[in-house]
Amino acid sequence: MAVKAHSLFDRRIIGPAVLASFKKLNPVSLLKNPVIFVTEVGAVVTTAGLLLRSGKEPGGFILQVSLWLWFTALFANFAEAMAEGRGKAQARELRKTRSHTRANRLKADGTTERIPAELLRKGDLILVSEREVIPSDGEIIEGVATVDESAITGESAPVIREAGGDRSAVTGGTRVLSDWIKVVVTANPGESFLDRMISLVEGARRQKHQMRSL
Repeated sequence: MAVKAHSLFDRRIIGPAVLASFKKLNPVSLLKNPVIFVTEVGAVVTTAGLLLRSGKEPGGFILQVSLWLWFTALFANFAEAMAEGRGKAQARELRKTRSHTRANRLKADGTTERIPAELLRKGDLILVSEREVIPSDGEIIEGVATVDESAITGESAPVIREAGGDRSAVTGGTRVLSDWIKVVVTANPGESFLDRMISLVEGARRQKHQMRSL
């Protein structure tokens, strides 16, 4: 199972982000962002001014200012909610990849055994064939293959990875598109690139929760 790249226009992310953009208008939530907090205060003041002008000649300029201020506050909240949503979705996909991927570990007699990727250790030899996910970070010691690294690097074009030189490193969670490679594992569980990415995403979320609780 390869890491899935989430589209910017994924409806499963946009829907909750729209709702969250209104929830984030709570002044207590906006205190952590002084610029948007001041923008919302300005929007409230101008809206109140419009309501107080009820029955008098319309205030077209004040209405425009009020609408732009509300739009700015909502758009900023929406952008933040989208970033949070994509981060959570990516963390879920990373955890699935780590737990569901299986590896073809080479035994001393030359045969292979199918094991969960979590059981791999530094120094193990694995064989990865066409359409299989690379189960862990490693170095290619034999073979050449086309690898899809889009979910990790964001680069849509596949790359060539081969033994020797500076193109021998492979990353867990990427997919072999053609041919096969023999790889020596270079990371123990908890030390791979996928593990670091999960830690970064979840660490950022914990820091936000801690800031909100202060």
